[in-house]
Amino acid sequence: MAEQLHHHSSGFIKNQFPITLICDQVNSPANIGSLFRIADSFGIEQIYFCGEGISVISKRMQRTARATHEIIPYHQVENILSTIEQFTSNGYTLLALEITDNSIPVSEYKIEANEKIALIIGEENFGVSDQILTKVKQSIHINMYGNNSSMNVATATGIALYEITQKLSYHY
Repeated sequence: MAEQLHHHSSGFIKNQFPITLICDQVNSPANIGSLFRIADSFGIEQIYFCGEGISVISKRMQRTARATHEIIPYHQVENILSTIEQFTSNGYTLLALEITDNSIPVSEYKIEANEKIALIIGEENFGVSDQILTKVKQSIHINMYGNNSSMNVATATGIALYEITQKLSYHY
């Protein structure tokens, strides 16, 4: 009979990857809380919440985050353009998680050794803004096989980070 393991007994090896998550107007407390848990699960460096009037800390976010907001460093900034310029000048590759006319499946993105990634995700209803899409190296998407062409931003981020960290783990 199998026994359920807990985070203290799972045997997973801790790792941190050179990935920063940059959120373009993501403002739902449930999504923000989920993003903290996903960021912790995949060992990413930090999260930037970009946009005016974004409220990161709330009771709903804290319930969803389950204390991971105390582990993952995060920053709240109004201007996403200056944030992505900072990451570009620090040698990060900018990727947007967005379906576009030239996006490729995240599974097909080739990661180079020592590549540092800033993954930009968009607000639930509008996605990554067109202005930001012109600044990224590549837009990546998740292949979907149903009628819908989008999914919850936190769910999509989890799938993308799984694919990216799998590729990066070969280099670390």
